[in-house]
Amino acid sequence: MRRTDTDLPGVCILEPKVFGDERGWFLESYHLNVFADLGIVCAFVQDNASRSQRGVLRGLHYQLGRPQDKLVRVTQGEVYDVAVDVRVGSPTFGKWVGVTLSAENKRMLFVPKGYAHGFSVVSEVAEFIYKCSDFYAPAEERGVIWNDPGLAIPWPLAGAEPNLSAKDRLYGTLASRPAGDLFRWNPANPRGL
Repeated sequence: MRRTDTDLPGVCILEPKVFGDERGWFLESYHLNVFADLGIVCAFVQDNASRSQRGVLRGLHYQLGRPQDKLVRVTQGEVYDVAVDVRVGSPTFGKWVGVTLSAENKRMLFVPKGYAHGFSVVSEVAEFIYKCSDFYAPAEERGVIWNDPGLAIPWPLAGAEPNLSAKDRLYGTLASRPAGDLFRWNPANPRGL
């Protein structure tokens, strides 16, 4: 497994070793000890999967009272995956990174607690799989609107409006989030929370 750090602390791209032959291929997507050696230590408690069509945009989501580390990957198709720092006081608050994840490149993205997350489907269909370090808690779910002008994320939408859930349409900008709806950055904690 190879780890590539991004410009956001803790957010990293993971590329598994792929073993292939005429029969197909094999990869190890998660191994507790390998991840610990890469500096990623968390206990995953829930796996989720979604299937979406081209133009679907999911996000930008985070859970406040029950924050989640996420390990995300694509098993069919391709998405543009984004993480946004929502830790007030962080040197990278309001900054984001975007990564192309696909069934072909087999890359994964680790998104730690303190970041909002979302993705846009750029293939005809995409199947998106992710591990979470805490359970889904609807009362703790928060979000930032996908087209926040303060973030200016260049979603690859080919000029079309994204297909959003009713919930995702209602989120406000990061600047409009009440202070109590964001994480507080703690420089004394290695994970920043």
